[in-house]
Amino acid sequence: MVEMGWRGISAAEAEGFELVIVADKNLRHQQNLTKRRIAILELWTNHRPTLEQHFVRIRDRVQSAISGQYIVLEQESK
Repeated sequence: MVEMGWRGISAAEAEGFELVIVADKNLRHQQNLTKRRIAILELWTNHRPTLEQHFVRIRDRVQSAISGQYIVLEQESK
């Protein structure tokens, strides 16, 4: 994973990216996201081994994302 910061998300949108994945739980509270075209998928962790165990679930959310959507993917309860 690459830490991009908010400028990176804006740059990704300008470059034509359709979706960015973040683990920053404060992003939606710190930024005005109302005019964004890029979809944002917020994960519950950035711990790679944990995310690898949930690849199918993450992939499914990525594939169903629509432009401008902010998706929060919470940890599954056990």
